[in-house]
Amino acid sequence: MKQKVLVLDIDGTLTNSKKEISELTKNALYAMQEAGGIAVIASGRPTAGTEKIADECKLSEYGGYVISYNGARIVRWNTKETLYNHTFPKQFLPQIYEIALKHNVGLITYDPQDNLITGTRTDSYMELEARINGRTITQVEDFTGAVRFPVNKCLISGEPEVLAPLTEELRKRYYGVLNIYRSEPFFLEIMPPKVDKAHALSRLLPSLGISPQECVCCGDGYNDITMLSYAGIGVAMANAQPEVKEAADIVTLSNDDDGLVPVIKTYFLKD
Repeated sequence: MKQKVLVLDIDGTLTNSKKEISELTKNALYAMQEAGGIAVIASGRPTAGTEKIADECKLSEYGGYVISYNGARIVRWNTKETLYNHTFPKQFLPQIYEIALKHNVGLITYDPQDNLITGTRTDSYMELEARINGRTITQVEDFTGAVRFPVNKCLISGEPEVLAPLTEELRKRYYGVLNIYRSEPFFLEIMPPKVDKAHALSRLLPSLGISPQECVCCGDGYNDITMLSYAGIGVAMANAQPEVKEAADIVTLSNDDDGLVPVIKTYFLKD
């Protein structure tokens, strides 16, 4: 086996357009792990939102890992031990909330049970986030007062044409103190500083005695770019954003065409 670790984004990569993992992809993933490869799920989802997928992939059985919240948390899946947990600097929460209200966009964070909490209007993108993760949305009047617990990230939701200029505005304002990027055209991630999927891998891989060159990362979204650049082999799905394809070493088939299967066969199952 040439490579040792396979890192997979969930939405648009591991799952198809129906948010399902095909049997062909599952069987290839099982074969890779059976051969000694380590599977890592790396997602922007909250940890609870990865559970069904991680269990379908048999990460507990084979000793895999989950990177959630776009890299803010790492969990060893068979023991559910949190290996790394970076939380949001709460002094910025009132400011981010005021900015969301000013621009009439949605703002959510996640409670200790990984459910969504918001102090803005609920939009269709928030509802999508809740539905994908199997969580609920709680609307509160005093958002900053209600968030009395540590959080891993905030998420701004809105129309792509609104979020594009807002992304640049926030990056300039919080340069060096917050990590700000779009995971989807309609989602703007507000993260703790120096947190992304590549940073999480830079903490996990050394603990496993594995180098980035022995790692294959697959993704389709803006938030996958750092890990595709970090890995020995970065793979973009055919359905990936153009900037993601530019950052990748190779482009495979789409998530609806079992694009992970040839990747697994080529880099993990061939002698």
